[in-house]
Amino acid sequence: MAAKRALITGVSGQDGAYLARLLLEKGYEVTGAIRRSSQPETVRLETLGIAQELKYVFCDLGETNNLSRIIQETEFDEIYNLAAQSFVGSSWELPIYTSDVNGLGVARLLDAIRTYSPQTKFYQASTSEMFGKVRETPQTELTPFHPRSPYGVAKVYGHFITVNYRESFGIHATSGILFNHESPLRGRAFVTRKISYALAQYARGSGMPVELGNLDAMRDWGFAGDFVEGMWRMLQHETADDYVLATGRSTTIRDFVNYTASALNIGIDWTGEGLDEQAIDRRTGNVVVRINKDYYRPAEVDYLIGDASKAQDVLGWHPKVQVEELAEMMAKSDFDALS
Repeated sequence: MAAKRALITGVSGQDGAYLARLLLEKGYEVTGAIRRSSQPETVRLETLGIAQELKYVFCDLGETNNLSRIIQETEFDEIYNLAAQSFVGSSWELPIYTSDVNGLGVARLLDAIRTYSPQTKFYQASTSEMFGKVRETPQTELTPFHPRSPYGVAKVYGHFITVNYRESFGIHATSGILFNHESPLRGRAFVTRKISYALAQYARGSGMPVELGNLDAMRDWGFAGDFVEGMWRMLQHETADDYVLATGRSTTIRDFVNYTASALNIGIDWTGEGLDEQAIDRRTGNVVVRINKDYYRPAEVDYLIGDASKAQDVLGWHPKVQVEELAEMMAKSDFDALS
């Protein structure tokens, strides 16, 4: 039996790398779509030891003809759209670009599938940021969306255009509404990796205090390696649908700092309130964490926690890594890399 063929857009990102490894382990032929540059970004794939096992195509979600050619030239069994402008904070500075890539880019890709390869199964990376100012807790597939950033708004469009193409044209098009998922491969601009890397530097005897924004913001944090298995399970199901993937547990940024510090044997005490709050190393008296108002969002998403009962019941998916283990994994990875 011929191996299944999968295309992963955004393969050079955290999720793309873990998903590529999973599919290769399952015997797939994996093509990674990357943006054209003089030096293609494959460092995460190299870290996982799989960079040489993939085929590559240059892809831009803003270019319709490019997407059409890619889909015409290879009969993919599955396409996972993980490409995006992925920084929520940057979306206020890049609202048009974010809307084009994260919203219209999905429509371009789906229309190319409808036209040239309607049998291909499609996965869209939706996000808990679509819930924004939440209407109910916990959030499920039926919770109304109220996005609080241009990123979230664009993702809502990408989500509903996926639903529309499923209902209008019978495409096996599924959206995974994924809550926050992290790993040692996470970019340092994301708050969890920013924390783990800065505290690992501190534990090694270097680095400045890490500056953070709203410490009371709560997120449902899981491990990216668990979540990509959920993506794959969605496309193995006979019918397409939408699924929340989450751990069902929400943690403040402050507590993520605590878990990370504990993993690195840094004892900290919190002092002050609001913009004056700080984390102090109780052994040395050094400031480890301080607040910078520039890291507050114009419109904050305060509390996200997902209910993944549907994915558990229908797909048999369960998260394995808890947030304390995740913080420890990331902290020790950064600490070891700094040796």
